[in-house]
Amino acid sequence: MQMQLQAPTFAQLPCFFNFPARHSKDVMIKHSHGRCRSISVKSLPRRVLLQLMGFSPISLSTYPIFAAPVQEMDEPEVIRTLKLSNGVRIQEIIEGEGPEAHDGDNVQVNYVCRRSNGYFVHSTVDQFSGESAPVTLPLDENQIIKGLKDVLTGMKVGGKRRALIPPSVGYINENLKPIPDEFGPRRSLLSHAKEPLIFEVQLLKIS
Repeated sequence: MQMQLQAPTFAQLPCFFNFPARHSKDVMIKHSHGRCRSISVKSLPRRVLLQLMGFSPISLSTYPIFAAPVQEMDEPEVIRTLKLSNGVRIQEIIEGEGPEAHDGDNVQVNYVCRRSNGYFVHSTVDQFSGESAPVTLPLDENQIIKGLKDVLTGMKVGGKRRALIPPSVGYINENLKPIPDEFGPRRSLLSHAKEPLIFEVQLLKIS
């Protein structure tokens, strides 16, 4: 079983120095011959304590980073996920600024299709040269997989979305688009038709 180690927080770090607060305190030290001797430990001035720890008032003024309060960092922007009733999960990567796609429109898109584990399946963009061959898709669930239609509907030109599409609204038959024309890529895509697929689509044009 693999154990996960977590770094302790500042409050959980062990304290290696235990100094009395104000008053003297008798401490019993046992020597090797068995006798005990009482010594008095007094509180240390702040200047001495800082010197023992490797700091001095001069260093604190020279290197104000040790004395300055920690500045708050801005939280990174979180990409929110929208889950539809049919199981499709959509992430809005780029909103876009052009016109919005509606049911019945023909849309020109670039897309990358992967399995849910991240393995590449098919794309309209060549991974090596970067050249693209966009496809035109009708926003009609009789011609396009329903999950992708739901992703594209409401998108704006220039926008980009990533979506997890379950098989129930995916390639329920082999005639639904988008599907590669070449035999090899087509066969590869359809071999994963019964599992969830991840589509990353960019809307280029509406006609």
